Amino acid sequence: MAPLDALVHRLIRLHREGRPITLLAVCPNSEAVLQAAVKVAAANNMPMLFAATLNQVDRDGGYTGWTQHAFVARLRELAAKYACTSPLYACLDHGGPWLKDAHTLAGLSLDETMAEVKASLEACLEAGYALLHVDPTVDRSLPPGEQLRIETVVERTVELVVHAEAHRSRLGLPPISYEVGTEEVHGGLADLGVFDRFLSGLQSGLDAAGLGRAWPCFIVGKVGTDLGTTTFDAEISHRLYQRVSPLGSLIKGHYTDWVANPGEYPASGMGAANVGPEFTATELAALRELCDLESRLSTGGSRPERSGFEAALESAVIRSERWMKWLTPEEAGRRFDELTPPRKEWLVATGARYIWTDPEVLAARRKLYSNLHSEMPDPHGQVVDRIAANIQVYVEAFHLKDSLPLLSD
Repeated sequence: MAPLDALVHRLIRLHREGRPITLLAVCPNSEAVLQAAVKVAAANNMPMLFAATLNQVDRDGGYTGWTQHAFVARLRELAAKYACTSPLYACLDHGGPWLKDAHTLAGLSLDETMAEVKASLEACLEAGYALLHVDPTVDRSLPPGEQLRIETVVERTVELVVHAEAHRSRLGLPPISYEVGTEEVHGGLADLGVFDRFLSGLQSGLDAAGLGRAWPCFIVGKVGTDLGTTTFDAEISHRLYQRVSPLGSLIKGHYTDWVANPGEYPASGMGAANVGPEFTATELAALRELCDLESRLSTGGSRPERSGFEAALESAVIRSERWMKWLTPEEAGRRFDELTPPRKEWLVATGARYIWTDPEVLAARRKLYSNLHSEMPDPHGQVVDRIAANIQVYVEAFHLKDSLPLLSD
């Protein structure tokens, strides 16, 4: 498996030759999504990135139940299952202080959350991750409204890279690739002037630490998409590409979910893009269709008791309390049942990814599948195929189909 740095250098060359490609990074927020992504990689002869946050995959199992080692092991198992010989890159997404929800809820200090992040970086390295996204752009200790200084972002980025490189060297592990920055405004990287200061400061900081070799292959840029917008800004993307490609880096986009114009990513020079919540929504839609079928089959005759999957799902989302992080200022303090039906629906769909492994949800899902076996041999496979079809949209838009020969030259 070629290091991601080498892959990025190849992408830069292809863009200059007029054959642009954008890599896809799937957020592995469920077993079904992971299966679908590996299946797509195998069918399309293409590399696939997997951008796992510390909320999803961590030493405590995250909300998927996977530790870093278990996650990488599952990738290998699925590669064997689908006869996938394409490179599958396990990547850390948003590795930084307070970016794991548990750190914020526990009220950890800067030193405490940095120590936790460093331990997680070590676990990623030991498990064989290919890329670490170092993202110290949040500071929960600052007063409301105060923005983190870009110089501080640089200092903490260098601190985390230094720690990771020291641990990697101590264990004799192979080189790893890095991603830095964030699309969020709290890091200040939405402004081109600040973006340039960040690049300059990072270059100086890594050189001073003797770590010029650890220069990031991906730099996250704000390219028009976020949680509430779905229009990709190809012009700003190309301007960022022109800034970072001479340094051997490419821009990586987050919040690519439901983007209206994914076909514009390659030509603008985007190196990679993350997609996550969209695939959860597709998984949920597929499961709800199965629930509708179950409902139709349960009318009349001696049919088995219905699974109650949708009720179990909503109950688990409410119990998790993760829906509270998405409340607007106007909704703050309200109970779930006090919200409007559209908002409750959105919160359930958004929060589903956090509770797929809840015991009651798992039991209801098994019951749903069991109830449908007389009508379809593999209900879970149908869910996986629906997600795979969604992923395929990005494969086509990003020019990834049969891209491995081009990327291996």
